[in-house]
Amino acid sequence: MSDNHVKMTKTTPQQFFVALWAGMFAPIIAIALILGLIAKIQSSHGEKDALAFNEKATLERIKPVGEITIVDASAPRVEKEGSVVFSEACASCHASGALGAPKFGNRADWAPRIKQGYDTLIKHAVEGIRQMPARGGNPDLSDIEVARAVAYMANEAGAKFTPPAVRPAPTAPTPAVTAAAPAATGVDGKKIYEASCVACHGSGVAGAPKAGDKAAWTPRIKAGKDALYASALHGKNAMPAKGGNPALSDAEVKAAVDYMVGLAK
Repeated sequence: MSDNHVKMTKTTPQQFFVALWAGMFAPIIAIALILGLIAKIQSSHGEKDALAFNEKATLERIKPVGEITIVDASAPRVEKEGSVVFSEACASCHASGALGAPKFGNRADWAPRIKQGYDTLIKHAVEGIRQMPARGGNPDLSDIEVARAVAYMANEAGAKFTPPAVRPAPTAPTPAVTAAAPAATGVDGKKIYEASCVACHGSGVAGAPKAGDKAAWTPRIKAGKDALYASALHGKNAMPAKGGNPALSDAEVKAAVDYMVGLAK
């Protein structure tokens, strides 16, 4: 029997320490490299977003607290069509039927209201009724604009109301003439009334004497035509000069007055 001697290589102290340090620092270096890579990826994706956010935040901080719209008070007022008034002041409730408002285009909602008549609907819209505020919540709307919006909505539900005609944009005022314009000669007072006066005088809103109402017109007729003409031409109480349409001539205004006076006789 022979003895087998296995020769084992001895590890020197230097080799032991090298292996120890390698075993300790290799994982640390790997973790550091991974963390560095993650940070680089995050910074490349987040830098633009951060810049955009900061820019947005800065603009939000420095934006004005209000806006000022400069309007020339002397400029003639151009009244809006019914569809425009509807979209700006009426659609918030009537488009969906909110707060009990008759829904736009819904014949069942509008039928009983249409039966009340155009004048009554205008009165309700101008003065407000139940949960609906006066003039749809926009006090700047004129009676004519409200009347047009009422006709627009009612007609879409089956009515056949005739809204006040859309007036042409007023032109620059012409120089005053020394001679007085002839009263109503060759002018259709009825057409002027329907285009410019019916919104108020058709229903008697804002204290206007209702067309055909003898009791309302009698004291005014007694005051004389000259007084009626002056009130219509220059305005009185809630009525603006020339019914709010400066494009009308004196003759046209007088013709409208004559027409309304004739209805009350």
